[in-house]
Amino acid sequence: MSYYETWIERSEKETDQTKYTQYMNQYFVLEKNAYDMILKAYPDNADLLNGKASELCEKLKFGMSNMDIFVGFLDGIQTSLNKEIDVEGVVDDSDIALDVDYEKLYYNMRDAKAEWLYKLSSWNKVLTTEQRDKIAFEYREANTVRSEKIGRNDPCPCGSGKKYKKCCGKNA
Repeated sequence: MSYYETWIERSEKETDQTKYTQYMNQYFVLEKNAYDMILKAYPDNADLLNGKASELCEKLKFGMSNMDIFVGFLDGIQTSLNKEIDVEGVVDDSDIALDVDYEKLYYNMRDAKAEWLYKLSSWNKVLTTEQRDKIAFEYREANTVRSEKIGRNDPCPCGSGKKYKKCCGKNA
């Protein structure tokens, strides 16, 4: 079974709630530490983002026994990369090059509601407070539900020419 298949099996198909919770808690801790290392080393973090999969797994402190969790990390960061990688085919000596779009990464962390990640203090080294606030605003704008409310005295949308309150809004 590949690392990716193991990741999917344990993160999405596990039926034992205790095992699932333990596995995902381990993932969240390792993920947070990896992102913190990457952000703290910015902009000189190329050695943490490029190399053989097994090397990066060790450098980011996942440990080889958690290679499946490392592949889960790669799967998660995938949408924030300028060039995607084939996570399903990752083996120990796969060449990995993580070309991270940090603004997209911050946005995606907000979208995932991963507060423990987008509130890392190490973001201060990568994005200014203004940049993070702008991204947060864009996220909120994109995820705000808007409805066109019809006022009582507006023309009825059915096209009758009557006021909404005297037409379709009468029984609303």
